[in-house]
Amino acid sequence: MKRMIPFLVLAFVSTALSLCVPATAGEETPFEVGVGMRIITPDPLLPVSGGLGAPEPVTEKRGDITVRAMVFRKGETVVAFVGLDLLGFPSVLAERVRKQVPEIPGDHILMGASHTHSAPDCYGFPLPSGGFTGDLNYMQFVCEKAAEAVREAFSKLEPASLRVNTDRAADRIAYNYYAPALYDPSMSVIQAVRSDGSVIGTLVNYAIHPEVLGNEAGILSPDAIGPMYDRIEQKAGGMAMFMNGAQGGMVTADNRDLSSKPDPVRAVWSDLRTWDECLRIGHLMADEALRIIEKAPQQADPRLVCHSRDIRFPVESPLMWAVVVGSPLKYPHNDDHSITSRVNFVELGNAQILTIPGEALPNIGFFLKRKMKGEHNLLFGLTNDAFGYILTRVDYASFDRYNYVSRTSLGEMTGEILIEQSLQMIEAAGR
Repeated sequence: MKRMIPFLVLAFVSTALSLCVPATAGEETPFEVGVGMRIITPDPLLPVSGGLGAPEPVTEKRGDITVRAMVFRKGETVVAFVGLDLLGFPSVLAERVRKQVPEIPGDHILMGASHTHSAPDCYGFPLPSGGFTGDLNYMQFVCEKAAEAVREAFSKLEPASLRVNTDRAADRIAYNYYAPALYDPSMSVIQAVRSDGSVIGTLVNYAIHPEVLGNEAGILSPDAIGPMYDRIEQKAGGMAMFMNGAQGGMVTADNRDLSSKPDPVRAVWSDLRTWDECLRIGHLMADEALRIIEKAPQQADPRLVCHSRDIRFPVESPLMWAVVVGSPLKYPHNDDHSITSRVNFVELGNAQILTIPGEALPNIGFFLKRKMKGEHNLLFGLTNDAFGYILTRVDYASFDRYNYVSRTSLGEMTGEILIEQSLQMIEAAGR
């Protein structure tokens, strides 16, 4: 059965706009990129999480789970993209990482989760029976390794050119479990290259739940994202990384067994929950990413600007509020039953990047991309926070199939507030 959840983050409006501007025109400000990676596979293995509820035990691993960082610098502006092979990485842990990286302003370190359902819990969900999910020592270990990866990337900054491209990816990578065709098939790729043409790093941005295996398979794994990393690095060199998109409700890996007989009413097929299917999807993602980036022109002097805004979101869901106040991670929250989350808007060469602190449904993603003004418009989902599904007010609790995503959303205004505040950031950046 498909299971997913991250949770917490979105609402009212509280603005704290931070803007770093490139150095004065005419100055020599080389564009630089560095990458870093650390393995965060626990030893011994820990149970893996598919969302709220107790994690499932594992007996083996397929590939290592990692944290990967790509740092960009132009003049005095430094921005880090950080991807973790985890279900989610809430802001309370991200702040621990930022404090260990004094070289980069905290609001310029964007931390996102791949959303694999085959990695240990990093939420600390309170359990009805008492106690909580996850291992606090492991969470601290992840924070330390993430900081190491970012510092390594910063220490390896070197002159680079930028390549960015977007195209429709091949079928049979992702689909919408609720309505198969309602998902974003576009894939964007960012690649940094040296003057000799060798690759420093390749970032893939695509909306998908990497849960081919699922958390009940007894396997710890980055899921299909691991084989994607390996194939890109084998074929192109450098380091590969992944940032998710607007994959909420339920844009998941297309591991359907189409040779099986579907449920004629619900249009549901049996799933192929095998490592071979992880390899098929991951390798297809890699091959599509390399195809998409292959003919992208090099940008020798790309623009780099990073904006950030803190936004307040009311927490209407009793379930989500129980997580906020009951987790041993002590999630920050406000007296008015709201939480505050950060959203970033980055201008990188001919691309614009907007972060989403949860799992936005595809219609929200399509709308925001359409309003962005870059030649290539990217959404980094589950970034800076991972606080649940993000729906528009008209979708919230509207269909039986949305009962689950509504219950694990902060509330019906989450999507409305995110859209309003994001549009303000997009407009302000264009002035």
